[in-house]
Amino acid sequence: MHPALSVIAFTTASGAGYGLLALLGILAPMGLLPASAGFAFVATGLALAAIAGGLLSSTLHLGHPERAWRAMSQWRTSWLSREGLVAVVTFVPAGLFAAAWVFGGAISALLGLLAALGAVATVYCTAMIYASLKPIQRWNNGWVAPNYLAMGAMTGALWLHLLCRLFAFPASAVAWIAVLATVAAMALKLGYWRFIDGSQSASTPESATGLGRIGKVRLLEAPHTSENYLLEEMGFRIARKHARKLRLIALLAGFVAPLLLALLALLVPGPAGALAALLAAPLATAGVLVERWLFFAEARHTVMLYYGATAA
Repeated sequence: MHPALSVIAFTTASGAGYGLLALLGILAPMGLLPASAGFAFVATGLALAAIAGGLLSSTLHLGHPERAWRAMSQWRTSWLSREGLVAVVTFVPAGLFAAAWVFGGAISALLGLLAALGAVATVYCTAMIYASLKPIQRWNNGWVAPNYLAMGAMTGALWLHLLCRLFAFPASAVAWIAVLATVAAMALKLGYWRFIDGSQSASTPESATGLGRIGKVRLLEAPHTSENYLLEEMGFRIARKHARKLRLIALLAGFVAPLLLALLALLVPGPAGALAALLAAPLATAGVLVERWLFFAEARHTVMLYYGATAA
């Protein structure tokens, strides 16, 4: 599949924003975060800005962005519609939670919980947009949704840990959450890669054309003599050697290095630990951007079986 930069930016930014929002909604009422209005303003502002920026960037992939609101009308059958609807609804408890914390000095456990549940539900809906597409076997599997949720939690936790260190708050609980979330996200990503490397779609040229009873099917002539929309959007290919290099970059930058830095920040007090936390969050976000590009680039659509592909 053709990797659209707007969708890559959307899923990365909104995932981190929703991960941060969920942790704020859960941990703040438990007294595990600074209660100051300054921290509340920066933390909730960063979460909501990442969410809003991500959602706005997703509209750049639409032919008519001004009609994006109409997508929410199909919530009964469309995960894209559900995502948009849940995202808008989540802004209500999230905004009230932030306003009460920043301006009233009150941390509402109820509003925090509702905001956290909305954040998790929105990320799940985003993942299901892809996981529900049966023609793309590398998306239509049980690994996609857990990966999206885990990477949102990981990036959100790393950014929250960074904010705590900047505000000189001894947030060992947040640091451990960041470490555990990174380990879980890395394990799920490795599991996903192992799955797509060891499996393929049940669809073949024989099943797609219905000619399997005759024998092996091969392409005699291409359906088109020039590039078209299907070839551009669904026929994108990445060489195996390049995919391996990018996987290694994503693994090291997105998971291994942030994990080591988070552990260093946990074990080393003072400026050195703060510097480690400062590096971990943006590095993980950059790694997730690479991972998300690969998520699209390595996907195979079954329509390409009609264009000479031997497997999907």
